[in-house]
Amino acid sequence: MYIYLPIAEISMHIGIIIGLGGGVGFLSGLFGVGGGFLMTPLLIFFGVPPVVAVATEANQIVASSVSGVLAHMRRSNVDFKMGTILLVGGVIGSTLGVFLFAFLRELGQIDLVIKLSYVVLLGIVGSLMLVESVRAILRTRQPGAARGKLHQHNWLHGLPFKMRFRRSKLYISALLPLGIGAFVGVLAAIMGVGGGFIMVPAMIYILGMPTAVVVGTSLFQIIFVTANVTVLQSVQTQTVDFVLAGLLLFGAVIGAQFGTRAGAKLRGEQLRGLLALMVIAVCIKLGFDLALQPASLYSVELLK
Repeated sequence: MYIYLPIAEISMHIGIIIGLGGGVGFLSGLFGVGGGFLMTPLLIFFGVPPVVAVATEANQIVASSVSGVLAHMRRSNVDFKMGTILLVGGVIGSTLGVFLFAFLRELGQIDLVIKLSYVVLLGIVGSLMLVESVRAILRTRQPGAARGKLHQHNWLHGLPFKMRFRRSKLYISALLPLGIGAFVGVLAAIMGVGGGFIMVPAMIYILGMPTAVVVGTSLFQIIFVTANVTVLQSVQTQTVDFVLAGLLLFGAVIGAQFGTRAGAKLRGEQLRGLLALMVIAVCIKLGFDLALQPASLYSVELLK
């Protein structure tokens, strides 16, 4: 059965929408990412305008993240103190990001900026994560191999305003998670992502958090950052398609529960490796589409 999406102004099969939501919800629970880095490109592939895909996906991420957090809370895998610091930075960054999104849309460059941002960031993050995870897997297979640290202490860890995060077993400056949260907040607004594909590696390699705690904590801050983006996008740009978002939510909530159970059966380096492969695959697809010559070299868009 096809359903008309009023803001996107296209018709899509309801089964495809729910299936996309369920698949990305599964990844949300598995990797601790909102899934926007995958869902937004998929919506664009199915014909949803990039500006609508970005704003709507931020709404969908809220529900899939809530579902995933509830599952991780039952396993005590959420550092609420760390998540709160990340959240403060995320709200600041996402607020600024929405205004930047509106400015780029007025210039007529937002579609290109969205796609280029995905190609650059996914390519860099995916490659770095894949190299590290392969090294970690090889180390575990070598008998008697010493286990290396996931992060090295540098000048960042000497910053002021240090706080103790007991659940993560860390004593670091609060400025680190605050800055990471702000950066991810900007990405959430411009790219329609929860920022998990940046947040998860940053929490592991920069902050030095245990992988098991990272997943639940990442989802916790994603809930509030993407909720802030959704409200601001609805008011500032009017590009949130709530019909599309509602169907995606339905599938995402169910998928996240299954993803959390599957993630509990995999080791940290295996999770990072799978996430890296997925990030690189999306990057290649988007880069290939950008390189192809479009069917029509010119188009006219009516601004509403």
